[in-house]
Amino acid sequence: MARTFVVTGAASGIGRLTAQKLRDRGDTVIGVDLRDVEVAGDLSNRAGRLAAAEEATRLAGGTVDAVIACAGLAIPKVVTAAVNYFGMTEFLEAMQPALIRAAAPRAALISSMASLQPVAPPLVEALLSDDEASALAIAAQLEQDPETGTLIYSSSKQAISRWVRREAPGARWAGSGIPLNAVGPGTVVTPMTAELLSTPEGSALVDAVVPMPLHGHQGPESIADLLLWLTSVENTHCCGQTIYCDGGADAVLRGDDVWSWNEEGIRAKFGEIMADLQG
Repeated sequence: MARTFVVTGAASGIGRLTAQKLRDRGDTVIGVDLRDVEVAGDLSNRAGRLAAAEEATRLAGGTVDAVIACAGLAIPKVVTAAVNYFGMTEFLEAMQPALIRAAAPRAALISSMASLQPVAPPLVEALLSDDEASALAIAAQLEQDPETGTLIYSSSKQAISRWVRREAPGARWAGSGIPLNAVGPGTVVTPMTAELLSTPEGSALVDAVVPMPLHGHQGPESIADLLLWLTSVENTHCCGQTIYCDGGADAVLRGDDVWSWNEEGIRAKFGEIMADLQG
């Protein structure tokens, strides 16, 4: 049965391919981007986000089956923080009333492997506090230095993954029957990365930061296909996840143990049992 999707960033890269795959299988797609789509909207500011959501809802007739938020930037500029975080969170929240009218509503967005890399904690916290003025002021300071400017992107992606994890189990999403999840790509070959990957030196730099032992750099198809599944009716119970589709980069960088962070808390609660097991 055909469904109605709203896809941001639908004019290029992962968003464009995702929208095309949906159309090819017979779904209705309302694309949102700066141009060449059904809804021309600027997600770098609140007015643009709300106007785009309103127009997308109108074109959908008031009911949307799924929203896939792909719009994002990777440049070391203030606008990256605005689009990558608020351009997703505010837009998705504005679309939520249209989603809850659907029989099987779904929402997914794009995070990144960069969410696991070094960040600027003050920027992450300002984003998660939904304090856009403070967040953009901090990003403006980071932008002044080429080294700290790169932290804007990773900070925005860590914040968006944390937002998904925080918000997905709550009343707005899980409580309304809407699975909310994210995909964390590794290095994807798109127009945004083409220049960096065009030289051996650039590729080596990228591979040092994002090692991908399984098949190397990926095309946008792997991410688009995962987004389609996360927003399908078959996905009934994935909630608050960032699924790293990254050729093994997460496993290489974080290793086999992402659980020991909680050992101290477990020991405090079940001290005697843990002591017996270890003794």
